[in-house]
Amino acid sequence: MSFSGNVKEELAKSISSARHCCIAELAAFIGMCGTVVINRFDRCSVKIHTENLLVARKVFTLIEKTFNIKTDISVRRNILKQTVSYSVVVKRHEDALRILQATKYLDDHQSSAEELHAVNPLIVQQMCCRRAFLRGAFQASGSMSDPSKSYHFEIVCSSRMMAEQIRDLICGFSMDAKIVQRKKSYVVYLKEGSQIVDILNIMEAHVSLMALENVRIFKEMRNSVNRKVNCETANINKTVSAAVKQVEDITYLRDTIGFENMPEGLVEAAMARLDNPDATLKELGAVLTPPVGKSGINHRLRKLSELADKVRREQGGLL
Repeated sequence: MSFSGNVKEELAKSISSARHCCIAELAAFIGMCGTVVINRFDRCSVKIHTENLLVARKVFTLIEKTFNIKTDISVRRNILKQTVSYSVVVKRHEDALRILQATKYLDDHQSSAEELHAVNPLIVQQMCCRRAFLRGAFQASGSMSDPSKSYHFEIVCSSRMMAEQIRDLICGFSMDAKIVQRKKSYVVYLKEGSQIVDILNIMEAHVSLMALENVRIFKEMRNSVNRKVNCETANINKTVSAAVKQVEDITYLRDTIGFENMPEGLVEAAMARLDNPDATLKELGAVLTPPVGKSGINHRLRKLSELADKVRREQGGLL
């Protein structure tokens, strides 16, 4: 199962003990993947359609626990696409009205199915209900990428109004959710790893949160090691390049003016470098008698390079 599937499985097993939170979560399911069917006798029924069996079970459980209403579940298989879809249906007109009125999609002044495109602010008035609503919205039409590859969290909405409401709910928890239009849908998304950790905490997917944190820690450690290795490699390359240039300068001075015409301290440093072409400055300073520090040996080698450049200029710039 994918990471997104694991999150949904964890959320599907979580049933709130508070009735108002169950109603808020059910309102999200109805708003995201539900329809109100009105027949020719003005009798209505509620149908919640999903391709996720866990969502169908969760909706069935919420309706039964919150309203003590028995629902029908139909299964449809698409042989060509090799997909299975589930529909949770509340057929009785009276039961459908109870659910729609409780979720505030319908009251004495509303009877249009278009109201499913927006959630009544009263449903998400309390902080716990906002968490429950986001939990339901993600189960209904959300997804997450594999955190070992990239960080991406999204909830797909059929209307811009619902997308803006979900974005505002997420931003109310101090996160920076954004909306992008994708064909005929509106996608509310988060891209930062720390914010995805926060949204999992808000939806109370604590097991998935810990799994994501483990992945984040591993990736940060790996990136830190890679940066350190790259830095050390760059330093080694720099040291090798400098050593090669120093050996070239010293060899040039030996072959042109000779060591006997150079100061004793520079000759000692030159001989040490020729004998130890791969040594670091610290190692090179240690072989001198008496030993000198990194700054001391670096000063002598710089003097040798300056002297070599001066001799080259005097002799026409030949190497």
